[in-house]
Amino acid sequence: MDVMPLLLLVAGSAAVAGAARRSPVPAPLLLVAVGLVVAYVPGIPDYTLDPEVVLPLLLPPLLYTSASDSSYLDLRAQLRPVALLSVGYVLFATFAVGWAAYLIIPGMPLTAALVLGAVVAPPDAVAATAIARRVGLPSRITTILQGESLLNDATAITAYKVALAAAVGEGATWAGGIREFLIAAVGGVGVGLVLMAPLHWLRTHLREPLLQNTLSLLIPFVAYGVAEQLHASGVLAVVVVALYLGHRAWEVDFATRLQEEAVWKMVAFILESAVFALIGLQLPVVLKGLGAHEVAAAVGYAVVLFVVVVLTRFIWVYPAAFLPRLLSKRIREREDNPTWRGAMVTGWAGMRGVVSLAIAFSIPLTVHGGRPFPQHSLILFLTFTTVIGTLVVQGLSLPPLIRLLRFPGRDRQAETLAEANAQAQASRAADTRLDELLSDERNDLPPPLADRLRQALERRRNAVWERLGQTNPVTGESVDDTYRRLSREMISAEREVFVRLRDHRYIDDEMLRVLLRRLDLEEAAAYREAG
Repeated sequence: MDVMPLLLLVAGSAAVAGAARRSPVPAPLLLVAVGLVVAYVPGIPDYTLDPEVVLPLLLPPLLYTSASDSSYLDLRAQLRPVALLSVGYVLFATFAVGWAAYLIIPGMPLTAALVLGAVVAPPDAVAATAIARRVGLPSRITTILQGESLLNDATAITAYKVALAAAVGEGATWAGGIREFLIAAVGGVGVGLVLMAPLHWLRTHLREPLLQNTLSLLIPFVAYGVAEQLHASGVLAVVVVALYLGHRAWEVDFATRLQEEAVWKMVAFILESAVFALIGLQLPVVLKGLGAHEVAAAVGYAVVLFVVVVLTRFIWVYPAAFLPRLLSKRIREREDNPTWRGAMVTGWAGMRGVVSLAIAFSIPLTVHGGRPFPQHSLILFLTFTTVIGTLVVQGLSLPPLIRLLRFPGRDRQAETLAEANAQAQASRAADTRLDELLSDERNDLPPPLADRLRQALERRRNAVWERLGQTNPVTGESVDDTYRRLSREMISAEREVFVRLRDHRYIDDEMLRVLLRRLDLEEAAAYREAG
């Protein structure tokens, strides 16, 4: 097996994503653009998207890390708008886009057009949520976009399977399609509910951090694989498990949480970078398969389909945002009033991604009887142009649109006050508990050590309040910035001494690693205490 193409993909996409952090262009868009250019560089290997790799191997960890970082409580509060987008909109887009393709493309059967509609129906909100966090969108809109991206793939994949069955001649019916959708949805949620408690029990009872992190890396694949074996939705199973484990992550050992955070950040960074680079690298493959279709006609269909995809989302989003409030007093009482600006951003944040391309590449070349699948190469081309078009046009214009709409910024002062009050309540409880423990003779400590515990508690309690203070008039630093800098300088001085002692053979390398790890944990603690 030649590993060089894989190494080139991972290293190149990571380098581009790292460079994007120092540019105004969001990383997903820069990765796609570079992929489009690099695809025609001589000597670059062919990177054809394999749905047997993307769906079972790349999708589960991406879903898992996104769902684990999501708030179960926030998603539950926004469940109705999330469901309207992740289920209602995807089905609406499948039929609307499919019908439009059937009308504008001569010779395309309705069943094949519905396959195309299902393929391009699910937005990939990785880019949208990245932009939302970068420009400071209100948390409600970010939660809705993130919740949509977690659940809409399940709807789209199920709709695709039903449409494909009809297209290849397997005699699919409306009743059969509804039944398959319900089995996939209920089954996927059921598998997640069955697995989440045992998996959480394992995470809390394994005492070795390395084993706990190995389990963490296996969890998304286990949930996805079990659900798919039962013909249920692996996507929903992964999301349910991840939301539960993320909600109860506080019960896991602290060493595991520290390692998990670092491991999953690396995994998400590598996979997201590689996925968006792969989108751009598909251009030669797509054009090569276009075959007898005239390029001008195919481009014309692509432009029309892009417009239909964009308009379809707005046609769904605005009524879905405002009609339920008009029709239900209960919704008006329980939910915040949506704004036209929020609906505008939600409608425009409909970028498509790698899942659409992976599904398109899984379309068989033939139908029952051995005949070619109708318009196979054109469907692949239109999927690619829709993904690229939405990423480039909507992705580049979304940040200026958000700035133009002038959303109210986050109240940092109020957030810091809430954090300080929470820390004060926790500190009082910890202080009371420390008094109880020290009153027991089994917990007798010398006064200096007892004072050290109280000082650490006091430092955590004061750190947040200090953040509300003024900046240093000489350096321009805030108090917590100065605290971080001084702490790093002190720890750096200790680290240099340890290394010098190792070099003079006063201590060995094993002891050096123990001492450096202790300093690393101290530095991490100081960084967190300073905010």
